[in-house]
Amino acid sequence: MVVDTAVRAGQRIWAQGADLIITGTVNAGAEVIADGNLHVYGALRGRAIAGGADNTDARVFALHFDPELVSIAGYYAVREGLTEAPIGKPVQVRLIGESMRFDKLG
Repeated sequence: MVVDTAVRAGQRIWAQGADLIITGTVNAGAEVIADGNLHVYGALRGRAIAGGADNTDARVFALHFDPELVSIAGYYAVREGLTEAPIGKPVQVRLIGESMRFDKLG
């Protein structure tokens, strides 16, 4: 599923059974959910949930990573717990066992 606009506060977009690609920004207060992978080709400031169908292989990709919450297959971290994540940078998030790993892209 592809969304070509910004996702505004209060909006929820769910790509049921699919990957979700957002070409704009996910604003604070917005929620984007994908049963597969989640790609944000803008700033990610809201809540990002990948692997909504318990897909532990799902990943989150963002060009400007600054989420309120990020989750993969039910494992999650809130903004205050993202001390190891490269905030404001291009990032890939994935699960390694039961831990989230935050890798810089590029």
